[in-house]
Amino acid sequence: MPDAAGVIAAADAAVSRTRLVDLCSMMVDIASPTGGEGPLAQALADELATAGLSGQVQRLDAPEAAAGDMANAHGCWPSVGDGTSLLMYAPIDTVTVGHEADDLPWAGSELRADMRAEAAVRDDVVIGLGAQNPKGHGACIVAAAAALAATGAPLAGDLLIGFGAGGMPTNGRRCDLPDGHGVGCAALVEALRPDCAVIAKTGWAVSWEEVGLTWFEVEVRGSHTYVGSRHLLPYRNAIADAGHLVAGLERWFPTWADQHRTGLVAPQGVVAAIDGGWPHMPAFTTAVCRFWVDLRISPRTSPDEAAAAFGAEVDRLAAEINADVSWRQTVAIPGTTTNPDEPIIMSSIRCWEDVNGRPHQPILGLSGATDANILRAMGVPTARVGLPKVAPARMPDQEIDFQLGMNAVDVDDMERLTRLLIRIAVDVCGVAS
Repeated sequence: MPDAAGVIAAADAAVSRTRLVDLCSMMVDIASPTGGEGPLAQALADELATAGLSGQVQRLDAPEAAAGDMANAHGCWPSVGDGTSLLMYAPIDTVTVGHEADDLPWAGSELRADMRAEAAVRDDVVIGLGAQNPKGHGACIVAAAAALAATGAPLAGDLLIGFGAGGMPTNGRRCDLPDGHGVGCAALVEALRPDCAVIAKTGWAVSWEEVGLTWFEVEVRGSHTYVGSRHLLPYRNAIADAGHLVAGLERWFPTWADQHRTGLVAPQGVVAAIDGGWPHMPAFTTAVCRFWVDLRISPRTSPDEAAAAFGAEVDRLAAEINADVSWRQTVAIPGTTTNPDEPIIMSSIRCWEDVNGRPHQPILGLSGATDANILRAMGVPTARVGLPKVAPARMPDQEIDFQLGMNAVDVDDMERLTRLLIRIAVDVCGVAS
């Protein structure tokens, strides 16, 4: 009967760089914007089934809802004992779509090659929409689970594999499409009931907590009038007043982050969208201008506390110019923490140190929210670990901006993460005697 070291060695030998490239490229080539993950979920279920991992699709909308086509994929390497069950999880949706009509001009002035659902491989870097986040992570999970299954090793606890729809922090792009915010992850937890989880998401270190998010809609009211009557009738420009609030909030967000910088997190805020007036009628002012805010929160701050602080700042800024303003909270997802003494965290750190050959150092100042919040909120102790951004030296001809950081992944990093996931699975689930 093989011991843990023997199982890890055998699984390591089954890891193929070519296979990692093929898996990641396949995932990139199947577009999966939030609400449209069904085709990719089916492809992943097929991959898991081929590897002997009982791949299945879990639909999240009615079969007739073709416009949504939201679905998860999951599988299992079943145990021969009663040990700890581990879920290795990654979301599979991308925040942008990969089409000019949907993404431009908001994602940039042009739809570059890396922003399309068309994989390319250059100098051991896979490039294409979501190649690093989230699809490179998903490819590593498939490869790690398949490598373990190839050993035939009996684990003491179930190894569960999950790929979730709706992982991005986004509302539906259209009224006929469902929202993200972790809906797929929640459905998987309900179905699989893991003892603990590791989520593969950007950042080459183990983390045990992350920020939550609160979204707000702010409405600024003015007068609907005509430029030719500005000097003759009551005049209040809602867009100008909104500009005052936007500028003031942007100045306030760094203060919020500094005041709530604790543990691993430094929660940020941003004004992300604004709407007001008729673009085809610049001669007429709008009676209403609205804008939307994402204010991140520490696990030590509740959504209600964030709303009170946000509202106080909006009221203060409005009072400076006597603006007519109201606001409402539209989304509230608390930040979460897993106790760093939990076995899943300690195991992940041990395995990270084994792969890297040096003491673990967590990444501080995090402000990204993932489905780890959903897992922890549903009672699943969760560690997060993932791929780093591609190094500039790998792509010297391109600046590694936000988009390219999501859309390019180094195969060396994928191989390293796959080996880490193998070790975590063996360490957590155990090898049956």
